[in-house]
Amino acid sequence: MSNQILWDCHMHSSFSADSDTPMEDMIQDAIRRGLHGVCFTEHLDPDYPPTPDNETFELDLSAYQENLFMLRDKYQSKLDVRFGIELGLQPHLEHSFKELLESVPFDFVIGSSHVVHGQDPYYREFFKGRKESECYMEYFESILENLAVFSEMDVYGHIDYVVRYGPNQNREYSYGRYQDILDEILRTIISKGCGIELNTGGFHYGLGEPNPCRAVIRRYRQLGGEIITIGADAHGPDKIAYAFDKAADILADCGFTYYTVFKDRKPEFIKL
Repeated sequence: MSNQILWDCHMHSSFSADSDTPMEDMIQDAIRRGLHGVCFTEHLDPDYPPTPDNETFELDLSAYQENLFMLRDKYQSKLDVRFGIELGLQPHLEHSFKELLESVPFDFVIGSSHVVHGQDPYYREFFKGRKESECYMEYFESILENLAVFSEMDVYGHIDYVVRYGPNQNREYSYGRYQDILDEILRTIISKGCGIELNTGGFHYGLGEPNPCRAVIRRYRQLGGEIITIGADAHGPDKIAYAFDKAADILADCGFTYYTVFKDRKPEFIKL
């Protein structure tokens, strides 16, 4: 296969609450895999609800920035290392996020929906006693609520994240079933000058599809969407660039001839 993706633009290290892998280990593995560049996108999820395992998504931003810049310099001849963040969007956080982005020199910003009206679908409680389709609709509606007040991110992350954790995952989910609201999300993202990501995490969750699924990516392109970044959502070295061969095929199949990376918040388009 000739198409190749050599940048992983969604990854986490021990600066994220849900990873215990040192950043340098992630960098060294990316070099071993022959990547040209990576972008760390550590989690920042303020006002994250209490969880059964007492997880909190706070970020020591100054330590993260200092460590990344040090390693970026150390490995600059072998790998392009960029400074990103994954913001856990909730409507009431818009002002604090806008202030953050004005003061910190990120290369790349992902805005993601993890918390929906006080609950993260990662935990079973979100689905308890409700139809799966109702839960999925609530998740998609929350994306529109976020976009109504905040669109300063570069891309919206894993748009159908909720499907990873549904009781039936994607056995009853399809673009067609949720077409109206997914189209509204895609049109809103495009109108606000944002992009989306192809997140291969769906493959390592056993969905057989990325997040969002192939049909949503195709629809994004049909609607005029141009900005699309690629990330494996790796929290450890074993998932870096996971299923990137499949991602390249999907991009080409959906009408893309390139993928996108960001530097200093500006998109760069790389030929497949």
